[in-house]
Amino acid sequence: MEDKKISHGDGTSRREFVKSAAIAAAGFMIVPRYVLGGKGYTAPSDKLIIAGVGVGGKGQSDIANFYKSGKAEIAFLCDVDDRRAAASVKAFPQAKYYKDWRKMFDKEHKHFDAVSVSTPDHNHAIITLAAMQQKKHVYVQKPLTHDIYEARALTEAAKKYKVVTQMGNQGASNDGPRKMKEWYDAGLIGDVHTVYAWTDRPVWPQGIPWPGTKGSVPAELDWDLWLGTAPYKEYVDKLVPFNWRGWWDYGTGALGDMGCHLIEAPFSVLNLKYATDVQASVGSVYVDEFKRGYFPESCPPSSHVTLTFPKTDKTKGPVTLHWMDGGIQPERPEELGANDVFGDGGNGTLFIGTKGKLMCSTYSDNPRLLPLSRNENIQVAEKYKRVPGQAEGHYGQWVEACIAGYGKNELSSPFEIAGPLTEALLMANLAIRGFDVKKPRPQGGFDYPGRYIKLLWDNANMRVTNFDEANQYVKREYRKGWSLGV
Repeated sequence: MEDKKISHGDGTSRREFVKSAAIAAAGFMIVPRYVLGGKGYTAPSDKLIIAGVGVGGKGQSDIANFYKSGKAEIAFLCDVDDRRAAASVKAFPQAKYYKDWRKMFDKEHKHFDAVSVSTPDHNHAIITLAAMQQKKHVYVQKPLTHDIYEARALTEAAKKYKVVTQMGNQGASNDGPRKMKEWYDAGLIGDVHTVYAWTDRPVWPQGIPWPGTKGSVPAELDWDLWLGTAPYKEYVDKLVPFNWRGWWDYGTGALGDMGCHLIEAPFSVLNLKYATDVQASVGSVYVDEFKRGYFPESCPPSSHVTLTFPKTDKTKGPVTLHWMDGGIQPERPEELGANDVFGDGGNGTLFIGTKGKLMCSTYSDNPRLLPLSRNENIQVAEKYKRVPGQAEGHYGQWVEACIAGYGKNELSSPFEIAGPLTEALLMANLAIRGFDVKKPRPQGGFDYPGRYIKLLWDNANMRVTNFDEANQYVKREYRKGWSLGV
C-alpha cells in the first residue's frame, strides 16, 4: 500500500524519508543561512525557507504569496485540521507536514528561517513568540494578538531577538497611505482632530448564546490543539473554520477582523500610538419579546467606540477616533453628494481636518479629498517610497527584508507599528466587554458598572485605572499546560 502524503507522529511519511535520505546522500540539503552562517556569510541560495502554521484559508493565500515572490521556499506546513491543510499540501508536495507546531519547532527549527502564523486570534501570540525565541522571522495575520499584554510582549520581543516582523494588514503596503501622508503633510486638509472608521462586519454570528448541542469532532481535526490557550469546551458545529471570530475565547470581533485595515491609515498618516481613554456603546439583541439582553461569551452585533489619542508630531492636539461596526456609519459629510459612495459603501475611513476632509476605502484604497471636485487637480510631490505590487507586494517586502536581515529594509507593518495599532483595537474591545461585567444587587438582579463610563488607561502599566474589572481582559489566563513563556 502506498504511503499517505499527510502524516502525523514525527511529521514525515516513509516515502518522504526515503526521498530525504536520497537527497542527503546526493550531498544537497536546504539549510537556513543562519546555521551555515558566520559574519559576512552569503548563503548559496538567496531564498527564505518558511514554515507555515495555519495553512488553510488566509494562511494558504499567505504562503502562496510568499512563494510567488520567487525568493521563498515553503518547507514545512502545520495545521490542526487536515481538511483545511489539503490545498496547501497539494500545492507544496515537497513540504513536510505537522499537526502540532510545537513538535515542528522542536524537530525542524534548524531547517527553516521564518514562520508564517495564520491561526485563530487566541493562538497567535504563543506561536509567534516561540518562533522569535528561536530567532525566526515572523509574519502574523491580523490582528497581531488577542490581548493587549500579548501585543506588548511581541512588540518588545521583536527588538530583543532582532527578527524581521510583519503583520498581515496588506493594505499598509498600498499607495493609499503614502499618498494620504503626502496630502496631509502638504496641508491640504489642515490639522486633523477627528477620524471615523466603520465596517459592515460582522458577517458571522454575534450576539448569540453559546450553542447548547455538542457536535461530533471531525476525524481530521485535533480539537484540543485547535483550542490551544483557550478554556476547554466541547466541540460545537459551525465554529470552525470561520465563526470563531464572534466568540471572545477565540476571536476579537469586527474590530479584530477589519480594524487593522481601516485604522491603519490614521495611524500611518497621523503617527498615532497609544490611546489615553476609551468609551463604547453596543447593540443588544432580543432575549424574548419583552426584554433585550447581552451574551457575555459572544461579541455584540454592533458597537460604537470612541478612543482618544494624545497629540503627535503630526497633530496640534489630541485626536478623537470613532469606530463603528455592525453596519453603523457616521453622518455623511455635507461635502459628499447625495448619491456619492461614502468610503466603499460598507467600509471606510474619514479624516476631518481644520481645512477639509479626506476619505478612503478598505485597505486605504482610493483616497479622495472632499468635496470630490478637489481631486481634479492635486499637485503634491511624491516623497514616500512606494511598495512594488502594493498590497500583493506586502508579502514579498517581508521576504526581501528577512533575506537582507534585521534592520536593513523598511517594512509597512513591523511589530513596532503593528503592536500599538493592535493595542488600540484591543483597548476598544476592553470597553465593549466591560458592558457585560455585572455585580449582584442586594435587592436582587444585577448592576453593570462598566457601562456608560469612560475607561482611563495607564499605558506604562497596561491598566485601566478607574474600572478594575476591565483589567481581566488585558491579560487572559491561558489553559493549563499553555504558557506565553515571558
